[in-house]
Amino acid sequence: MDAASGKSGKRRAGLAILAACALVALAACSRQSGAQHPPVPGDTAVASVNGQTVWASDVKREAVAQGLIGEGEPLDVSSPTFHQALDQLIDEKLLAAEAERQNLANDPETKRRLAAARERILGDMLVESLVERTVSESSIRALYQDEVQSAGQSEEMHAAQIVTASQADALAVKKALAGGAAFETLAMQHSIDAQTRLNGGDLGYFTADVLPPTYAAALKDAKVGEIVGPFQTDSGWVVLKLEDRRPETPISLDAARPEIVNFLTYEQVRDLLKRLRHDNQIKVLIGPAAPSPTTEPEPASAPSSAAASSAQPAASSLAVAVSSAAESSAQSVPANEVK
Repeated sequence: MDAASGKSGKRRAGLAILAACALVALAACSRQSGAQHPPVPGDTAVASVNGQTVWASDVKREAVAQGLIGEGEPLDVSSPTFHQALDQLIDEKLLAAEAERQNLANDPETKRRLAAARERILGDMLVESLVERTVSESSIRALYQDEVQSAGQSEEMHAAQIVTASQADALAVKKALAGGAAFETLAMQHSIDAQTRLNGGDLGYFTADVLPPTYAAALKDAKVGEIVGPFQTDSGWVVLKLEDRRPETPISLDAARPEIVNFLTYEQVRDLLKRLRHDNQIKVLIGPAAPSPTTEPEPASAPSSAAASSAQPAASSLAVAVSSAAESSAQSVPANEVK
């Protein structure tokens, strides 16, 4: 385990204790209420801790809070992710019961944190009720159709490459291809690109917008089956074969649903917070935030930091978390990135 993951684990454990303490009073009331009923229709009991039922909906909520799944994503009870969240929830309940046994619920600091947790929970419930009223299946489908139509239908290309160290080598490869040699065989024998050489130079399917300018220019007017090049790149001299052209398949509604739900929820929360800030008296009693330190720009090959931050932070309220998730957008790339 590296230092970052260890630190993250300790943070989650601390958050688990805080969340557990916030549920102490509720758990006590639940145990005293006799028969426990499913919190939502069709809910499934998945565990029991000292006679207190753990429901599938509780586990799914825990998985969202941990960032294991996004808001609105399905979670099968047989999946490893479900069992990971279930184990975490059981630990929380055990910690809460032990905290109650040690009378920590009456500690002044505990009461202060419980009050803060209560505010977060109430805010989350407000957001959930808002989403339930406004984020409907029809609104999800409408936004999906708008996005598909506005994006238009672009074209995907499938190509293979042979990269050589010199122009003379590239011309020799092209001559061999003209003489009937197999592209895949020549790629394995002569290409210096380690990522594609062993699979016959295959680059997979991609759209023109992800290509380096030299590749895009070479393939712009190429016909299926045509050999183009050689042309020079930073990696060497490239000979390409265009294998196929086809209309790009748009993302499916099911795949886009979690991001759409996040976006629609973000819009509702943003408008609600804007109205609440306007209608209520707010005084910030400290000075403005210090300017952020200057950071070096990421290299072009670095993964998107927005995509990396799409998981919801466990410590944030749902309103803040969903805003953060909605503003993050994962960028799609071809299965084999063109070098």
